[in-house]
Amino acid sequence: MNTAGHSKATAPRGLELTPFRGLRYDPDRVGSLAAVTSPPYDVVVRPDGLHHLQSADPHNIVRLILPEAAAPEERNAQAAETLRRWRAEGILTPDPEPGLYVYEQRDGDGLEQRGVIGALRVSEPDEHLVLPHEDVMTHIVADRADLMRATSANLEPLLLTYRGDDTTAGTAGLIERTAGRPPLLATTTEDGVHHRLWPVTDPAGLAVIRDELSAHQALIADGHHRWATYRRLRAEHPSPSPWDHGLVLLVDTARYPLRVRAIHRLLHGLPVARALRALDGLFRVRRLDLPLPKAMDALAEAAEEGNAFLLTGDDGAFHLVDRPDPALLDRTVPVDRPEAWRTLDATVLHATLLDHVWRVPDDPAHIAYIHDTAATVDKARRAGGTAVLMHPVHEDVVRELARQGVTMPRKSTSFGPKPASGLVLRALDL
Repeated sequence: MNTAGHSKATAPRGLELTPFRGLRYDPDRVGSLAAVTSPPYDVVVRPDGLHHLQSADPHNIVRLILPEAAAPEERNAQAAETLRRWRAEGILTPDPEPGLYVYEQRDGDGLEQRGVIGALRVSEPDEHLVLPHEDVMTHIVADRADLMRATSANLEPLLLTYRGDDTTAGTAGLIERTAGRPPLLATTTEDGVHHRLWPVTDPAGLAVIRDELSAHQALIADGHHRWATYRRLRAEHPSPSPWDHGLVLLVDTARYPLRVRAIHRLLHGLPVARALRALDGLFRVRRLDLPLPKAMDALAEAAEEGNAFLLTGDDGAFHLVDRPDPALLDRTVPVDRPEAWRTLDATVLHATLLDHVWRVPDDPAHIAYIHDTAATVDKARRAGGTAVLMHPVHEDVVRELARQGVTMPRKSTSFGPKPASGLVLRALDL
């Protein structure tokens, strides 16, 4: 696999998904496979969620993806030593031969998602093969890069999507046939999601996937910072090298549409009363004395007509904020972007509300990004800040902007279901 890299002089190619020797937990050496898995690193709500996962099993994957120590250097060294020890002790063992992996997630609410995990060639932006739709923060990329350098591993797969068609019928058929066989592993995580994994090592099957995906491009659904990290680490190492590739899950959303959810904001140090006063005359504000589900329904209805947000804090009520003053938007939203970008809720939130009305800097000291709606509300009410609850963006809007090369404000969307971390890892020395 390590010979798969090419020089930059090579003619442009399509997506290249490469087999790798997966590094996996030995089920006989851990309490259960479910107990050693975790959501992706940026979904874990620290510290409560982190400590919960740590206590689930002493070998939970969070000890690698979110190591705890006083300084960053100590955290990364600790993760590297933990990974080395677990491999030496047989907690994590490599599969006997390289392959791709069909991965399935199912729940009791009708969700079914299948895709292929592999090592994807890290392409340059001007190849237009892997399309980002959100901006990244350099300090997070630096943090993930330091961890990957220290461990020399891809510890969790990114979630990428592609739109399958008649040209990917062979890949779709292979995935379905593979899912009819006994799995390599099966487990159910505490959120009720059933996970199954199958190896694909047959040369003919691998060739079908390789050839069909080479005519397609992918959208980053989850993992912008880790993809930027892959690109940084690839640039640091002369090609060919194992850093030419990065671990991904590729899902055909024509067959398995992802769920798109919003990522909410928690504004530290801005009481909701002050936030609402600043909106006087600029937005319509209505108080909703409703439970959270009903308030979110009201947000969804308002969002059909234009920009809308739901605010809450220590006053115990929800406040529906919509109908911004058009003159305010004209003054604050950049005009050098497509209309679809200028009218995004995330654009108006950041360019108009955060930058101009509330003057809240976009840094961790002032803003937290939280995926769970109820957790965002609870934290705002306990801490006295302002929760800004968002309505999700349609996937078609995200994909079209990405094709135009236009990135959305970071953390604008949450695609799911996200792959569980800990089911299969990629060590770069295998």
